[in-house]
Amino acid sequence: MQYRFDGPEDAPVLVIGPSLGTTWHMWDRQIPELSQHWRVFRYDLPGHGGAPAHAAVSVAELGDRLLATLDGLGVQRFGYAGCSIGGAVGADLALRHPHRVASLALVASSPRFGTADEFRQRGVIVRTNGLEPMARTAPERWFTPGFAAAQPAIVEWAVQMVRTTDPGCYIAACEALAAFDIRGALGRIGVPTLVLVGAEDQVTGPAEARTLVAGIPDARLALVPGASHLAPVEQPAAVSDLLLMHFSTAWQQDTSAAIPVLPHIAAPAAPSTPFVPVAEIAPAAATPDAVAPTPDDRYEQGTKVRREVLGDAHVDAVNDTADVFTEDFQELVTRYAWGEVWSRDGLDRRTRSVITLTALVTSGHLEGLAAHTRAALRNGLTPAEIKEVLLQTAVYCGIPAAGAAFALAQKVIQEETTPPA
Repeated sequence: MQYRFDGPEDAPVLVIGPSLGTTWHMWDRQIPELSQHWRVFRYDLPGHGGAPAHAAVSVAELGDRLLATLDGLGVQRFGYAGCSIGGAVGADLALRHPHRVASLALVASSPRFGTADEFRQRGVIVRTNGLEPMARTAPERWFTPGFAAAQPAIVEWAVQMVRTTDPGCYIAACEALAAFDIRGALGRIGVPTLVLVGAEDQVTGPAEARTLVAGIPDARLALVPGASHLAPVEQPAAVSDLLLMHFSTAWQQDTSAAIPVLPHIAAPAAPSTPFVPVAEIAPAAATPDAVAPTPDDRYEQGTKVRREVLGDAHVDAVNDTADVFTEDFQELVTRYAWGEVWSRDGLDRRTRSVITLTALVTSGHLEGLAAHTRAALRNGLTPAEIKEVLLQTAVYCGIPAAGAAFALAQKVIQEETTPPA
């Protein structure tokens, strides 16, 4: 991964992760303070800030790449602070590699980011229109209106960060967030955790922050007034103070006997000059550990794939209309079509979408075409490629069938690929 260090070489390492569409420069105003106490390691997401455009398909893969980079640098134990998807990476590491994370800060983060449908549609919009729609709407997602109006230079800097991101890597990150869901595992995060959120964050706001605090046994909430999603940019002093307080007082030593003994890392000394944070860290009531989910069987795998391909809204609607008469049929479809055939490795999902669109037109079952046109867009087909599939069916399946298919597909494509106003 593309990275940089700031701070003394002999200090404990503090890893800082960025938000989707940003670069490590979103943390620039925290570095002078934090680097006095830690060796701060910042990294860029794939395809962001000039980093190599090798897309990562999941949050776990981002975490694995980060650990491989740290391993190569000889860094074993570290504190971690991350914003949004950067926070998701930190939470994932705390779950899968708890002996590596000494302390955790989740900034503008969530155990599940919106809905899978929202992020997959965002990927469809970028694949069709490029990153300009995301760049144009970034200021309203990231900053409060007052800050955006008063700081036009920072707003333009934010827009340019998005514009210079690799579209394929941005889409892959959207897919990673669509699949990310650790709500059932929060109780297994065993390190001291600060959950920091802007009071006016409309992306991952105070409600999501409170879900994290309620689920993580040793978590504290910090609500930053006058800040939206990019709180480190909008309220840099408050965020710096809160991070300094948290990592100075909550740096857990490794006590796992099953892990080889690592070099002892002393907790950083308290700052020599007193400071008063703008926002305060509030205690959270302890809650019982969540029960780990059971392994997927074919039905559970089918449900997962069906939701990824057709979307939560479609599957929820089908489930809501199922009754005693139809529920066995829906279980058959989920287990066989989605848990077995769509889950096979022999074809990728793009190819399966091409075949499915063709089969629906050929058989005249156009009632399923709208759902599978949406699925094709989510599976990576562009509107131009869907057009070519339907043109091909016109030759071999007949003009009337293809004409009806074009009308249905055109409506779906317009709905799915039109950027937000």
